Amino acid sequence: MATKPPQGDPVQDAPKVAERKRAAAGLPAIGHTLRMAHQQMGVKRTALTLLSVNQKDGFDCPGCAWPEPEHRHKAEFCENGAKAVAEEATLRRVTPEFFAAHPVSDLARRSGYWLGQQGRLAHPMYLPEGADHYEPVSWERAFDIVADELTALSSPDEAVFYTSGRTSNEAAFLYQLFARKLGTNNLPDCSNMCHESSGSALSETIGVGKGSVLLDDLYQADLIVVAGQNPGTNHPRMLSALEKAKANGARVVSVNPLPEAGLERFKNPQTPKGLTAGTTLTDLFLQIRIGGDQALFRLLNKLILDTPGAVDEEFVRGHTHGFEQFTEAARAADWDETLAATGLAREDVERFLRMVLDSERIVVCWAMGLTQHKHSVPMIREIVNFLLLRGNIGRPGAGVCPVRGHSNVQGDRTMGIFERPAPAFLDALEREFGFAPPREHGYDVVRAIRALRDGEAKVFFAMGGNFVSASPDTEVTEAAMRRARLTVHVSTKLNRSHAVTGARALILPTLGRTERDLQASGEQFVTVEDSMGMVHASRGRLEPTSPHLLSEPAIVCRLARRVLGTEDDVPWEEFEKDYATVRDRIARVVPGFEDFNARVAHPGGFALPHAPRDERRFPTATGKANFTAAPVEYPHLPEGRLLLQTLRSHDQYNTTIYGLDDRYRGIRNGRRVVLVNPDDARALKLADGSYVDLVSEWKDGVERRAPGFRVVHYPTARGCAAAYYPETNVLVPLDATADVSNTPASKSVVVRLEQSATD
Repeated sequence: MATKPPQGDPVQDAPKVAERKRAAAGLPAIGHTLRMAHQQMGVKRTALTLLSVNQKDGFDCPGCAWPEPEHRHKAEFCENGAKAVAEEATLRRVTPEFFAAHPVSDLARRSGYWLGQQGRLAHPMYLPEGADHYEPVSWERAFDIVADELTALSSPDEAVFYTSGRTSNEAAFLYQLFARKLGTNNLPDCSNMCHESSGSALSETIGVGKGSVLLDDLYQADLIVVAGQNPGTNHPRMLSALEKAKANGARVVSVNPLPEAGLERFKNPQTPKGLTAGTTLTDLFLQIRIGGDQALFRLLNKLILDTPGAVDEEFVRGHTHGFEQFTEAARAADWDETLAATGLAREDVERFLRMVLDSERIVVCWAMGLTQHKHSVPMIREIVNFLLLRGNIGRPGAGVCPVRGHSNVQGDRTMGIFERPAPAFLDALEREFGFAPPREHGYDVVRAIRALRDGEAKVFFAMGGNFVSASPDTEVTEAAMRRARLTVHVSTKLNRSHAVTGARALILPTLGRTERDLQASGEQFVTVEDSMGMVHASRGRLEPTSPHLLSEPAIVCRLARRVLGTEDDVPWEEFEKDYATVRDRIARVVPGFEDFNARVAHPGGFALPHAPRDERRFPTATGKANFTAAPVEYPHLPEGRLLLQTLRSHDQYNTTIYGLDDRYRGIRNGRRVVLVNPDDARALKLADGSYVDLVSEWKDGVERRAPGFRVVHYPTARGCAAAYYPETNVLVPLDATADVSNTPASKSVVVRLEQSATD
């Protein structure tokens, strides 16, 4: 049966460290999955729920955005997906009685792990101005509070409407429609903090800010490059796709500052071989220094240009622009500079080149390890250059594959959750709904925090997520949130954002993916878009946690009616009753969703059109795929400093902490650890097991400190260190962002390590 939540916060000041693992999944993953699922759901509910995850007639996993294959296993989920489902379908409840017993000041002292373990939110809650306890509130009163604050603003642009990737297509479309009818484009989302750099680079170079491959392309590839990504923890079902690609003859190159168990060997728990030997995935591991990827691909491009017959000249002539300028820049690449920037050996780069030249079809996959640097956008553009040179976009088995980290983060953007909407989207919205949407760009995440900090934004409304913990520069972010007049969070679980509030605060509990959604016209389903542009239905199977929950579409529709008035000509009440009517409107506004209701009724859904992939047509400003020629950048470290990347543990999904272990890296019972190369540690006189404060250094001269981290000697790239977020988000300056995309540069933070007072 399910267990009760922890009463006190577990002590985390003495993490245990063992040898890291060389393989992922297998029997340990099965055991860990079942143990955590049983703790949250009990045996019967575990079976009922997990067998519906990612099935064609079931619900989409609330975890990552990796797509499902056409033919699905009965257990079409991974360990971390099962943890996400268990946390949502838990039998634990956070009731009004819980809030009566725990003042906000107490919640603010608790760890994210403890908060999340308390269970599902069961009732709308309100924190009055000056109070220290949330109190139960009716939905009608809650909407009145939001409406009063919004209508009191001097301008709609004093409101911020944030979106998390869990939000369905239907809810996201309604949410952006409401915000724009109110009069603002302040629609920041979690993409601003993750793959904004990918979208910026790809929109400019190939004309579509999404990946260009489907699952079948991975299966047909000759070479798959996995750069700046740890699929074994962050997208575990991707390992099954890599395993199948390997069986079909593909080779895999891993480019990463840390060795990761999932890319070394995958023990597929659904096959006899996987339960024993497993499959070696990586053929070549390039242990690159943090931020050196642009330099690597620039040199690789020079070497391709220098190899007779290596360039697909017909493709370059017919489909690309800017080749001459790119060639001039690439030919200037220097071996010595590249090896210094990357930390790689010349023979490893040459081996990589041979693998490239031996491959007709190449896919490059990446995640946050590439997108969260100052130079992330030119870094990703250089990867596009690499693929264009040999015609590896727009043919089977080849293309770009940015791997999204949250289940509908890509769909939310497709639905119009964007602070800088395309004019064509706004034109379509205007034609369909008969109003003039605002055209001035709104706030992204970083600009929203600045606006709250500076008193230019006064209401913060979050559709899901844990904004306070996910954002950079923790102290600045928290101070900014506390300046708001009202903070509102539509949530399923308790998190730190509920304890860092404006003058007044609301928690609005909502249905999860696992739950049945019954509206006036009958049972509803929602839709999501995965990381490869496949759109499909999601149907919850469980009874709702509480009779006091509303679905996300219902929350938006009721709020819109209350704020905009019953005379508003958008049929909000009809949309709430029947989500098919929302999809009819999406079909007339968003390209690729024509005949939406009929197409999504097909089991497995449908693929959105992608001009570069489907037609080798590139809808860019030049009408062709664009080569680019940005100067090569990479981080330069002062003497005695390390370059820190923030990352997840294996018992973690984004800011949700499932447990205190990271078993693939050998860490148990704690999260405040910093992974340091043994040679660097010796040079800095840091013994394994000693305790340090991490202090970031940036040009503003502000001291940002994360105290009390245990040093772990670990095989990171030289000069590089790693530690878990959100604990280290305090070190990331708000203004340290990627050029063009404005994404926080969380993967390249210059730090010094000082002996801790706790040592």
